[in-house]
This record gives sequence, C-alpha cells and structure tokens, in this order.
Amino acid sequence: MVSVDQLLTVEQVAERLGTGVRFPRRLVEERRITFVKVGRHVRIPESAVEAFVSANTVEPIPLRPTGFGRAA
Repeated sequence: MVSVDQLLTVEQVAERLGTGVRFPRRLVEERRITFVKVGRHVRIPESAVEAFVSANTVEPIPLRPTGFGRAA
C-alpha cells in the first residue's frame, strides 16, 4: 500500500520552517523543493519538507584539543 503524504499549503510550510511565505514560494519557483500543482494552487508534500531540512542540515565539526590552557 502506498502511503500518501499530507499536502501542505505554502503558509503551513513557512510556519513549519519558521520563515515567511516568500521563502517556500522561492523554493517552489527555483524548483528546489518537490511540489504538487492542484489546479492553480501549490501544495508541498510533508515528506518534501522533511527531505529539504535533512538535505540542508549542517552537522557540527568536533573540536580538537588545542593544548592551550595547560599549566607550564
């Protein structure tokens, strides 16, 4: 059985990402996120938002001990 993602509006995507509506609209315009056209409306699958966040997540670099701070 194929599971169907919930289709989110641009406003809902903006709220989930913590941005204004211009950002997800730009993602759609630049074809940087998967979207569905329903008539003249644009909907973005929930999995596409999760994939976008995962693909753009930057992991921290572990710091090496520098040796500073030791007593001489």
